[in-house]
Amino acid sequence: MENELLSGWGLTGLVFLPLIGAVVMMAVPRAEEELHKQIALLTSVAVAALTAWLLIDFDYDNSGALQYVVDKEWIDVINSRYIIGVDGISLPLIALTALVVPLVIIYSWNHIPEPGNAKAFLMLILVLHTGMMGSFIAQDLILFFVFFEVVLLPMYFMIGVWGGEDRQYAAIKFFLFTLMGSALMILSFLALFFLSKDPVTGEALRTFDMRALSEVAGAGIVKSTQLWIFGGMFMGFGIKVPMFPFHTWLPDAHTQAPTQGSVILAAVLLKLGTYGFVRIAIPVLPEAAIEWSPWIGLLAVIGIIYGALGCLAQTDMKRLIAFSSVAHMGFVMLGIATLTDFGINAAVFGMVAHGLITGMLFFVAGSVKERYHTLEIKRLGGLLVQAPHMGWILGFCTMASLGLPGLAGFWGEFPAILAAYNPAEGVPVEVFRTYMVIAALGTVLAAGYLLWLFQRTAFGTPSEEFADDPHIHDMEWTEWVAWAPLLVLIVVLGVMPGLLFDITDPAVVKTVAGVAALGG
Repeated sequence: MENELLSGWGLTGLVFLPLIGAVVMMAVPRAEEELHKQIALLTSVAVAALTAWLLIDFDYDNSGALQYVVDKEWIDVINSRYIIGVDGISLPLIALTALVVPLVIIYSWNHIPEPGNAKAFLMLILVLHTGMMGSFIAQDLILFFVFFEVVLLPMYFMIGVWGGEDRQYAAIKFFLFTLMGSALMILSFLALFFLSKDPVTGEALRTFDMRALSEVAGAGIVKSTQLWIFGGMFMGFGIKVPMFPFHTWLPDAHTQAPTQGSVILAAVLLKLGTYGFVRIAIPVLPEAAIEWSPWIGLLAVIGIIYGALGCLAQTDMKRLIAFSSVAHMGFVMLGIATLTDFGINAAVFGMVAHGLITGMLFFVAGSVKERYHTLEIKRLGGLLVQAPHMGWILGFCTMASLGLPGLAGFWGEFPAILAAYNPAEGVPVEVFRTYMVIAALGTVLAAGYLLWLFQRTAFGTPSEEFADDPHIHDMEWTEWVAWAPLLVLIVVLGVMPGLLFDITDPAVVKTVAGVAALGG
């Protein structure tokens, strides 16, 4: 029996507590930096505690069903309701968000980037927290869209104010790309609202309720129109992932963003796109998903190879990690494109694994930048000599990122490749088996660029430029506290992947039920 408190105010508190924290910080003078840090950390820890309660109370035997559902009136004039809930797909992503944000705030304790202003910086992180949490629990298309857009402005300001030399260019590019995708996505949502019909009575549904739209699965909408509606959602979610060829905003955004922005962007924000495909696009329009899947798979494998080749061409450590995200999200999208429960389970695992591993890589890159004041790979070297703990952690994260068995990255990539061997009914098998071979080649390239990065930055002796630099030191307490949980989880999920697969599988089976029915 689910907890009444969680069903009542608990989930809502999970979403809006960070916003309340940000409002409290508005009343505190800017000069009180220490107090701002304490409020931000306390707020994010409170959200993490609520999430822990949710994880304990959640009915894992029934993870395919939506739990803790709240369904209240919201905007009656357009029949949009405040509907929230959690199932086995959203639970791991909620937990990932609840973990990453307090760790980012702990890291920020003595790493507030120039030009300072801890108050504004931490408030933006809390607003991002609300947007990310809300996106994962929303069960109404308009509510989802609002939370999906809430994350846009804080990240724009985080890059544009606290970023690197080309921060304004990167921030505007990020903003315009995402806004263009969102415009097409809301058009698709409106089309679903006006065109979806009850399959029994033939009457228009006129609802934004994801549950109802998934049940009718595109009934009453002619196939050609379904393809266009799916295409709008594909643009909205695909740009956010980002898929090739919409990926060009990501390397610029990551390279210019402060460390905290890069970690949040890699760990959680990119998952809003892939989550959108799994939560909305596939269950709501399964027939269109089958038609689109070869093209999604094609762009996914191009992204895998292109991202890997892009990594090999980079001279900047952070930009290389950013291009690796394009490749890794390609594996996630390949799993989704198979439209099978096996492939989408791998995709959800891949989302969580990528969040942990690439988030860690950006943390390390940020700390390297702080010490060496550069991320130019040819100028770095000898990290294992000057900061041995950080050097070994970088090595551990590169091994996890290249998909070493026994670490979390393996279970995101290997099953996604395997799923392409046997895609859903109605999806061209030979085409996906070709994609499988191409994706497998991508793992070889991944090993190449990641080992090359580790060898160039960590091995050898420090260059003359930095050999006697007193600023270069090993890890600080904030780094230990912020990184340890991520490192532990990378190992735990690598050794016991069933912890995650057992939660996601029933919900994923329910998600692909519409596709399976069409195939059958």
